[in-house]
Order: sequence, then structure tokens, then C-alpha cells
Amino acid sequence: MILNHSFKKILPAILLLMLSAVFSNGQDKAITVTIDLLKTHQTISNFGASDAWSCQFIGNWPDEKRNKIADLLFSGDTLATGAPKGIALSLWRFNIGAGSTQQDRQSGIKDEWRRAESFLNNDGSYNWQKQAGQIWFLKAAKQRGVTQFLGFNNSPPVQFTVNGKAYASGGKINITPDKYNAFAGYLANVIKGVERISKVAFNYVSPVNEPQWDWSDGGQEGCPYTNNEIAGLVKSINTAFVKDHIKTQILVAEAGSINYLFSESDKPNKGNQVNDFFKTGSPNYIGDLQNVSKTIAAHSYFTTSPIVAAIKTRNALADSIATIPGLSFWQSEYCILGDNAGEINGDKRDLGINAALYLAKVIHTDLTTANASAWQWWTAISAYDYKDGLIYVDKNKTDGNYYASKMLWALGNYSRFVRPDAIRIDADAAGGQDLKSPLLVSAFKNGKNLSTVIINNNVNDALINLNISNGKVGFIRAYTTSQTAELEPGKITAVKNSILIPARSITTLTGIIEQ
Repeated sequence: MILNHSFKKILPAILLLMLSAVFSNGQDKAITVTIDLLKTHQTISNFGASDAWSCQFIGNWPDEKRNKIADLLFSGDTLATGAPKGIALSLWRFNIGAGSTQQDRQSGIKDEWRRAESFLNNDGSYNWQKQAGQIWFLKAAKQRGVTQFLGFNNSPPVQFTVNGKAYASGGKINITPDKYNAFAGYLANVIKGVERISKVAFNYVSPVNEPQWDWSDGGQEGCPYTNNEIAGLVKSINTAFVKDHIKTQILVAEAGSINYLFSESDKPNKGNQVNDFFKTGSPNYIGDLQNVSKTIAAHSYFTTSPIVAAIKTRNALADSIATIPGLSFWQSEYCILGDNAGEINGDKRDLGINAALYLAKVIHTDLTTANASAWQWWTAISAYDYKDGLIYVDKNKTDGNYYASKMLWALGNYSRFVRPDAIRIDADAAGGQDLKSPLLVSAFKNGKNLSTVIINNNVNDALINLNISNGKVGFIRAYTTSQTAELEPGKITAVKNSILIPARSITTLTGIIEQ
């Protein structure tokens, strides 16, 4: 049925008259958005972002600035104007450093902003004063309501690596099997130590990052692994966690591209990770280990354009995941890299709506085609001239300016309203053939709350009619991100029961299920 509701008109009267005139002339081109409250898909775990690498410095900036940045990322509060104070991320990723910072220039990593401290000293003791800036953000996230935390390693600690560095040599694993137990014990100690000093418990630990890449250029900390090597390391970590009664779940394997989850692609012994790790009988099967999360993670890099190819790849991924009962997929790292088939270039900052709309399309496709149950961004805070940050900062270790991007708020159209345990439900848009780009629509229910995210990548406003199947919904507010708005709240703008979705915008409609 068409939703019939009394909405408070917030557009200027002249605009409403213009729209009414369009309808009276028989030019109603409203798009029908159908939402089926009973047809369900994946359950959402979280939306998150990473503290690498800037938080090690920004966490030591003056209180006023670092608190405002933390508010933007974590707060679920509302300002006096009704606008959201922040995007209310539900997961925060903490980079457990390998110790390249302590090595300084001898680390081989030239850019100190891409090095990372380690809690581990060379004599085997631990210094819990390290990673202080990151610990500040960890605490700030918890204080503002974040409930899920993940610690991740780009490399084992330098004390355990083959070459004594936090990056590899010759594209080979940088830790030998006889050091797996030491690495596992270190992670157990870090989990217990961080909880003791910060009161934050890691729900997840991710010991391997993008194992398909060589990590031999010294650009940052990193370590390659084959599937067999990952399985061996994870078994050691699981044993250590069980012995120490640590409940933290182990997340694998943060593949560098989602293709490696379901195909060998160009990396023999590093692909087909869904079957290799979670299919019973596989030589590298780890799906029955007590502390291994029944989740497989990958990054959406280099697979997002063109859209036909993106959908084909994600359909293949979803089909592969579906063969393993109980297994879910997390998109655990993304920022805009490369040329993306000419659609958008990852170079140069873009604080405006262009990058935000592209980001929103990626999130939408990962959620609705790959059935991702979590979606996580790479660097929450960036000091670089790339499309890699939600918030940008001056490259200054002690103080500076910060700049919130539209990408921050576009992610907020999801993270603030689609909370953990929300269930994605069917949503489809029909009509609007006159539009250059189709509207992208997704919907999620969480108890009686319904959140519907609509992406309008057209230069014209769009009118939609909502058709709610199997129930009734009262829509309360719209929150819009556009070139001139940042999750701007408002009562639904309606003309003859059609809702106006602004041009070049991401809009979240919030409602209450009345059935």
C-alpha cells in the first residue's frame, strides 16, 4: 500500500507551489520504492573505521581538537539544532604496531606517520605507555558509546620477524613457524594489557592483513602469508587464547581484494579462502577452532568499477559464502584507490559530495549484493592528499587544523542509523527512467525501527512514493548529506504523498514500524 502520512512541509512555499503545478500538469514522475518488511537478508554487525596511522599523533593534540574529532567519529548525540553531533561508528579498529617507530630511520620506513609503536621491548618486557595517542582514541570511542573493538596487526613484532623489520623481504612471510607461539603469546598479553590500561576489551583480533601483497617496499608495516601459513598462525593464537581464557575472536584473513575469497586469481596458495579456511575437510580448515570468528573478511579495493563488474564479483562472493552454513562476510577495509575505470581517481583529497556519492555506492553494493554484515573504512583520520580519510588533518604531530569530509557524513547515513543487529530487508526502486542514474535503495529494520538509505546521484531532485509491504510504517525524519548538507535533519518533505529526495545526495529516512 502507498504510505499515507501527514508530513510537515519544510520547503519554502514557492517551491511547494512549483511542485504542485508539476503534478497538476500530469507530469508526475515519482519513483515507487517498495520495502518488504518480511523478506530478510543479513544481520548487520557494525560499521567501523581504523585508527591507523594518524591517531598516534592526533591523540596527543590539544584536548578541544581531539575531542571534537572524536565526537565526529563516535558520538550518537544530537546538537541543539537537531543535527547529529557525529556518525556514531559501532566498531573501532586499533592498529597493534610492530615496533617500526622505535627503530626510527633504521626501520626502513621513511615516512614516520606510517610507522607504528609496539608495546613490546627488546628484552621481552612490555611498555604500556606506548601507543598513547591511539589509547586515547580507544577510550574516547568507548566513552561515546562504541561497543565493538578490533585490534589488527600489519606485521608481527620486529622482535619475531625474519629480517628484524616490520616489512618483508622478497614477498615471503616474515616470521618462521617456530615464532608463531611467541606472536600468539604477545597478542594475548596485548589484549590483557590494553584492557587493563584502557578498560577496553577487544572483541576481535585480526593478526593478518592483505596477505596477498608482497609488502617488500618499506612503504608501511606489512607481511605476506600463504593460506597454510595463516592457518598455522591462527592455530597457535587460538591455543594461546583458550589457555589464557581470552574470549577475543580471531578474524581472518583481511584479503587484499574480495576476489581472493572465492578464486585463486593471480596468487596461488593465497586464494579460495572461503573454502580453504571454512570448508570441512580442507587441509587449512580452521572453522572449528574455539576462538575463530565464523566470519571471513576482505577489502573492496580494485573491484568497485565499473558497476556491472562490481556486481558480478559480489554475486560470486555471495554464492561462495552461502555454501558454508553460518559463515558471514565483512568488508573490513576500503578507501578510494586507483582510477576506478575512469569513474573517480583516488588521488587528491575531495571534501565534497563527489567522493561521498561514490563511497555511498560502494557501501550500497557491498551490503545489497555481497551481503556484507559489516562495513569498515580504512583511515578515519588522514594527513595525506588522497581520498583515504573521513577527517583530514594537517601533517603536524602536536597541533593543527582538521577538516571533515562529506565521506564522513555519507558513511554516517549508514553507521548512525543502521545499528548492530539490524536486519537488511528487501527494498527496490521502480520507475524514474528519465534519470541518468537509478536511485540506490537499501532498508534495514531493528526492532520497530526502520532505516531506509536512498542515494540520488542525479543532478535533479527525485520524487518517490513509498510502498510498504507486510505492514505499516510511520516515517519521522529525513537526514540528508549533499554538497550543502551534512546529515541535515528535517521532517519529510512531501507533495501529494511523494517524498522529495534532493539531487546529488544520500538521504536516510527513519521510521517506526507500526504493525
